[in-house]
Amino acid sequence: MGYLRQDLLDLTDPSYVISDADADPTGQWLFEDVTVGETSTGGTDWKLTTCCGTDEIIFLCLLFAYLVIIYFLWNTVVMKPMKLIAVFVHEMGHATACWLTCGSVKAIEVYGNEGGVTKYVGGWRWFIIPAGYVGGSFWGAFFVVLSGNRWASLAASILFCLGMAASLFFSPNKTMVMLNVGFIVLTVGFILIDQLVITPFLQFLTLFYGVFIGSFSIYDIYDDLITRTVEGSDAHACHKLIPCCMPRCVGVQFALVALAFQGLGLYLALVWMASV
Repeated sequence: MGYLRQDLLDLTDPSYVISDADADPTGQWLFEDVTVGETSTGGTDWKLTTCCGTDEIIFLCLLFAYLVIIYFLWNTVVMKPMKLIAVFVHEMGHATACWLTCGSVKAIEVYGNEGGVTKYVGGWRWFIIPAGYVGGSFWGAFFVVLSGNRWASLAASILFCLGMAASLFFSPNKTMVMLNVGFIVLTVGFILIDQLVITPFLQFLTLFYGVFIGSFSIYDIYDDLITRTVEGSDAHACHKLIPCCMPRCVGVQFALVALAFQGLGLYLALVWMASV
C-alpha cells in the first residue's frame, strides 16, 4: 500500500523476490508478472500467499481505525458532511444507471436531512432503482481497492471530482452545490499535497472515502429497508415492480449485495498489495 516504506531489506532472504532497488518507483500494477533473474513474482497473488507484510498490516489497521472512528462519531456534526456525500454517491448511482440505459436525468438533489432524489425520464427502471444502494456499496469498495496504490488513488480521486463537478449541471439544490464544491476543494487539496509535499497522503483520504461510503450504504439499508418500511424508498419501488417481493425482502437482498461488495473490496485491495 505504500503507507510506510522499509529502506533496509535483507536481499539474501529468499522471501524477497524483488528488492526496492529493482522495483519501479511508480509501483507495479496488479496483473504484472515481474521476473528477477530466474525468479518470477508469479503475477497476481489471488491466494494471498505473501500476505500479510508491513503494508498490508498498516492497511488493515487503518481500515479498522477508520471503522472505530466512524462508529464513535457517527451521530456527531463531524460526520454530517460525509453522510451527505454518501447520499450524493447513492443518487449518482441512480443517475449513472439511468444514463447507461439511455434515460435522461433532469435533476440530482441532496437534502440536509440526509435524503436525496434523482429526477429522470426513460431508462430501465429495473436497473435504475437498485443502483442507489448497490451503487453506493460498489463505490465504497472501489475506493478501498484503489487506496492501496498512489496512482490508482489519484485516478479514483480525479474520477470522484469529475463526477461531483458533472452533477452540478443537473439542476442541483443549494445543499448539493455547497457539498460538492467543498469536497472538490478538499480532494484537490489532498491531491496537491500528495504530489508536491508528502507521499503517501492522498491514499489516506481515498481509503476513508471507501470505508465511510461502504459503511453508510450498509447502515442505510439496515435502517431504512430492514428495520422499518419507508414509503417511497427504493425497496418500495422494487416491490411495485415485483409485487411478490416484499420491501423488507428487497432490503435483505440489498444488504447481502452491499456486504459482498465490501468483502470483495477488502480482498482485492489485499491481493493488489500482495502482488506487487
